[in-house]
Amino acid sequence: MALATLVLGGLQGCATRPTPTPSSLTAEVAERTGRLLIKVDARPGQAAQTLSASFELSGGVEQGRLRINTPLGTRLAEAQWQPGSVRLITADGEQAFDDLPSLTRAALGEEIPLAALFDWLNGSPWAGAPTEPTAAASDNRQHFAQLGWTVDASRLSADGLLEARRLATTADLPAVLLRVRLDR
Repeated sequence: MALATLVLGGLQGCATRPTPTPSSLTAEVAERTGRLLIKVDARPGQAAQTLSASFELSGGVEQGRLRINTPLGTRLAEAQWQPGSVRLITADGEQAFDDLPSLTRAALGEEIPLAALFDWLNGSPWAGAPTEPTAAASDNRQHFAQLGWTVDASRLSADGLLEARRLATTADLPAVLLRVRLDR
């Protein structure tokens, strides 16, 4: 259940795939749906965690809503955010957070770059941080490294697939795999 809240701040997929374009922090997105997989490696004092779920996302970075459902359609959680308010609603009740990174840290002890995910899922690096090419980038600009993550957006157009990996850099910072498959 804790991993379900990790994705509540910014994972998105789309029912109709738009032409990839960078988003702005205030850009709105259409209703989007898809499936996601998040794997967090074990670290001292914490077992490995995995979440596989479907999701529905509407809005954008500044204001939006994300619903996370089991593969059978049961609602696990819903996040709603707008300036000054980030709320997580689960079967256990409602929690308030200062911001989206706080929500991900509380859910998993990890901060996921939610603002960057909006652009990554459009096949582009986020404009808010430096980007480095990766070895795979020599023939495809949709492979890049940003914010400590290696992002492969090369299959978004063909398969609706995004994969982002953060390698473990210390014993307290585990490796994380984020895979999103967008609905057609």
